[in-house]
Amino acid sequence: MANSASHSCEAQRKPVHQKEDPLTALQSLQEQIICCQKCPRLVAYRSQVAREKRRMYRDWEYWGRPLPGWGDPQARVLVVGLAPAAHGGNRTGRMFTGDRSAEWLLRTLHRFGFASQPVSVHREDGLTLRDLYITAALRCAPPLNKPLPAELASCHPYLVQEFTLLPNIRIVVALGHIAFQATLRLCRALAIPLSRPLPRFAHGQTYHLQEGLTLIASYHPSQQNTQTGRLTEPMFDKVFAEARRLMESGERL
Repeated sequence: MANSASHSCEAQRKPVHQKEDPLTALQSLQEQIICCQKCPRLVAYRSQVAREKRRMYRDWEYWGRPLPGWGDPQARVLVVGLAPAAHGGNRTGRMFTGDRSAEWLLRTLHRFGFASQPVSVHREDGLTLRDLYITAALRCAPPLNKPLPAELASCHPYLVQEFTLLPNIRIVVALGHIAFQATLRLCRALAIPLSRPLPRFAHGQTYHLQEGLTLIASYHPSQQNTQTGRLTEPMFDKVFAEARRLMESGERL
């Protein structure tokens, strides 16, 4: 299936104004992210993958650019992943779309009413998210799925801006240790107090932070975790069942 990746980067020169309404400012931020060229290693890798392709996707026009977050702008739940997959999001142009991790995540999101369908194949597949927004610690596919600390630091301001433009977020589900650490850095950047001792990553661990924010840790639904049984569907379901319960109950610390 071919997938158009046409996009103008004129928006890269348009600043995000905090005085804009949140939806307009969020759209402006998404445009800026798509046009980002900050990290030479990532720019080179994502472009190489888009040129060379995988044989089974040779008819696709790969996206080959950074990926903005996506979902419901009024979401109360934010899912933070690691980074786009080289032949998943980097191909399709949407996070958690077109790979095995996406299959796991969308089945679970659909079961708990956050997604309109249990599959995420390409950007025009009709999928919508309800009360949930998906983003990542890194916006470009990194070689071997291993981002460098400097790359994560360069990308982090995008996560901070995104969070401030999603006014209703009350629950963050961090998929994996890197996403968990990125969320803690987000809290520090926004002066959201953290408990002492600091929250530590452990699957299913829930932390009620101040400012009405709850952080839930989960293993990432990567093939390395799912094929080895480190993460099972019941374990993953339990995380989003808790997110749904907290969201609907309005529970606060």
